[in-house]
Amino acid sequence: MAKGGMSVKDAGKRGGERGGQTTKARYGSEFYREIGRRGGETVREIRGREFYEDIGRKGGRKVRELINAAKKSAE
Repeated sequence: MAKGGMSVKDAGKRGGERGGQTTKARYGSEFYREIGRRGGETVREIRGREFYEDIGRKGGRKVRELINAAKKSAE
């Protein structure tokens, strides 16, 4: 803990939240939508469409496993 009672982790989190709000106020939420779109296009160009198909399948499997585990624990 720092002298002021805030850890470096907490200070970084607080600064990130504050900076995000400032950016949103200045440029609007469309700014984040646009950088997300550009990032997605870049990943698609580098890794291909199959990458998204694979992570979608993996996510679906994980959700199915979690649901089944919850059903078993409820029994």
